[in-house]
Amino acid sequence: MSELLVDFITSLDGHASGEGWPGFWGLEGPEYLAWLSKQPEATYLMGANTYRLMSGFAVGEVPPGQDEFRPEEEASVDELTQASKVVFSSSLEEPLTWANSTLVRDDAVKAVRAMKSSGAGLLSTIGSLSLCRSLLRAGLVDRFRVVMFPVITGATGEERIYDGYPDVALDMIEHRTFDGRIQLVEYKPRVLEHPPLGVRA
Repeated sequence: MSELLVDFITSLDGHASGEGWPGFWGLEGPEYLAWLSKQPEATYLMGANTYRLMSGFAVGEVPPGQDEFRPEEEASVDELTQASKVVFSSSLEEPLTWANSTLVRDDAVKAVRAMKSSGAGLLSTIGSLSLCRSLLRAGLVDRFRVVMFPVITGATGEERIYDGYPDVALDMIEHRTFDGRIQLVEYKPRVLEHPPLGVRA
């Protein structure tokens, strides 16, 4: 059975990106990049908006406010191009132009449930905030990982991650600091129907 990882890179205040900021907020370091390069092979899940953005990067479209990609950003996009990707969308048309991408028009929750039960290996989201929220609500997420960069993007932050989320209890399974400033936390999530009645000792 496959395992599903929801994986976010965020500012401290929970934004997935910020206007004018480069990838990784320009704060990635050698320890973090080395860890990224050793991540296990995964099939990446995404929605239409993330697909449009990332496939644009793959053909050289640079984010607003940047003149060119930095080497670290190019390497990240190249790795995604080589990976298997499943795109959930009713608006995109086949064939998808980004290499190794498969379009799925079925309900994402049902499709991912079937992928988990019939497959092996790791499934991982990339971006796609509404997709992640739906998969979490459905109880399909095995691991919830956040890498927080040491910035607060109160003025320029975009894509607030946790708006619209249910209440979720998080049991920590890993934590780590990279380059003395970047914090990783990883949890096993449990969606709550109501707040806990008491606090466990």
